[in-house]
Amino acid sequence: QVQLVESGGGLVQAGGSLRLSCAASGRTFSAYAIGWFRQAPGKEREIVAGISWSDVYTYYANSVKGRFTISRDNARNTVYLQMNSLKPEDTGIYYCAVRPPRYSGSDYSDPTQYAYWGQGTQVTVSS
Repeated sequence: QVQLVESGGGLVQAGGSLRLSCAASGRTFSAYAIGWFRQAPGKEREIVAGISWSDVYTYYANSVKGRFTISRDNARNTVYLQMNSLKPEDTGIYYCAVRPPRYSGSDYSDPTQYAYWGQGTQVTVSS
């Protein structure tokens, strides 16, 4: 069992920045890949970024490439999502989730591959 807690969301103007954190407790955090997803009102949950357990491989949705950076600190059991040049379309609830080792492919976008989810943190970008 892994427990995840997201933080760092808030209200920001377009062009601004936020850094989200995903703190984990429970089973060996460093063994898992982690994904950040978001869900806007009336839309399906979508992948934003993912990072392998070893921090070697990262994945980004096309819509955030060049603006968002995912990183992890296994000593602190925490994954971060640095979000720069935010746009109103980045608004939504942001969730982090654990991707078990049995899913080893490079496509992080399938939410059904994730076993544990946090409660989410709201990000609102005003125009």
